[in-house]
Amino acid sequence: MKRSREKAASELFAALYPRLAGWCRRLVDDDETAHEIASEAFTRLWARWTSVAEPRGFLYVTAANLVRDHWRKLERERRAVHRVTAEAAVRPHSEPADPSVRLLVQSLPERLRVPILLHYYADMPIREVSVVTGRKEGTVKADLHAARELLRAHLGRSLDHTL
Repeated sequence: MKRSREKAASELFAALYPRLAGWCRRLVDDDETAHEIASEAFTRLWARWTSVAEPRGFLYVTAANLVRDHWRKLERERRAVHRVTAEAAVRPHSEPADPSVRLLVQSLPERLRVPILLHYYADMPIREVSVVTGRKEGTVKADLHAARELLRAHLGRSLDHTL
């Protein structure tokens, strides 16, 4: 029993790790961090191996959450560095928002962020996103539409500030 469990886990790792790590790499823009996140997702899967019905979905959702945590950490560090290095000179009170799509996706509520990450960044079809998230396909489509509209509005405002 233990042998077959280990074999199944090993086969799953061989089949999914490269793509998961590549997906993470595109999101975090760093090989080492991407591999750490992908490895941690597999570690968490292994800890719940017998209770996870959909391992691939579990891995991607877990990795998406770890990526979000990584982005938050980077943002906290960026703010801390900015505070420490801020000049005493008077600056305009409101700086234009960073129009980075990554930051905008990060700012979406989880209900909208997860389908965006799975569909557009992990290349999962809507049907698979539906299975992974436990939502109906129509709900996933509506969430993707709502997320795109929010992103479009935020990008439009960011671009207006820079003109």
